[in-house]
Amino acid sequence: MNDPIGDMLTRIRNSQMRGKSTVSTPASKLRAWVLDVLQSEGYIRGYENGTDERGHPTLEISLKYYDGAPVIRELKRVSTPGRRVYMGAREIPQVRQGLGVSIVSTPKGVMSDANARAANVGGEVLCTVF
Repeated sequence: MNDPIGDMLTRIRNSQMRGKSTVSTPASKLRAWVLDVLQSEGYIRGYENGTDERGHPTLEISLKYYDGAPVIRELKRVSTPGRRVYMGAREIPQVRQGLGVSIVSTPKGVMSDANARAANVGGEVLCTVF
């Protein structure tokens, strides 16, 4: 797999289109950090560590719905393995005039765009969520 974050975002998108309550994805630290940001911003209920039938570590993500519609309306990958996108603290874009969130990987950890601006750090823009 070349793009683990893109794979996780696609699994979340596909599961929400099907109305699933949970989705499983292979575990990694970066995926867990991205899920921490999604949980703190209120886009998912949470996630738990688990294992699949072969004993490989997985992350079980609990998806969030409001009135039967998914809370996440749009989930886009910005920085890909073939095209990395780095931005300074002042250049990080606001998603839908601040209604959405950009997830940024900074030297101080993975955080939302608002937290990155407050800490005055830039980094790689992983994805945008609305």
